[in-house]
Amino acid sequence: MGLPDLNRVTRWAPAAFLAVSAALLLTVYMFQHLGGLEPCHLCVIQRYPHFIVLGFALIAIVFGRKRRAITALLLVGIAAAYLAGAGYAAFHVGVEGGHFQSACAGQGPAGSIEDLKARILAAPTARCDDVAWSLFGVSMAGWNGILSVVMALAALYAAWRNRPQAGARAYVRT
Repeated sequence: MGLPDLNRVTRWAPAAFLAVSAALLLTVYMFQHLGGLEPCHLCVIQRYPHFIVLGFALIAIVFGRKRRAITALLLVGIAAAYLAGAGYAAFHVGVEGGHFQSACAGQGPAGSIEDLKARILAAPTARCDDVAWSLFGVSMAGWNGILSVVMALAALYAAWRNRPQAGARAYVRT
């Protein structure tokens, strides 16, 4: 048994990215709605790149089947979305670790009672500097960052494999 045919593997790359981001979004929504784990503001922002991946992957599946150049370009877009998600996740991990400040993290004392009351009423339900859930000492934001970097590298590799070859018909996949 040899290695899998890389052309066949990269042909299904948009569907794989669609499945991974859909599974990740389904998981976080299950944590939120079934597990009662309220997301903070940064948690919600980290979902946006995965929605972008869903859109690019669907476009690649529908319109990029016979056009390698379109598929490659959309895969680069998927990689960029994953890298943006990894950046948000890294910032969130930094806020959780106390390395960065965030508007939704705990802040110092207020100047007056009115300031304190306004901050309490404007405060989000979940704080960004609290780790609400972790696995093996890595927070949910940390796992999102790790997964996003791995998926970005896979998307870049798939884009490179799907690039049109010089002298070949750029529009028809073999």
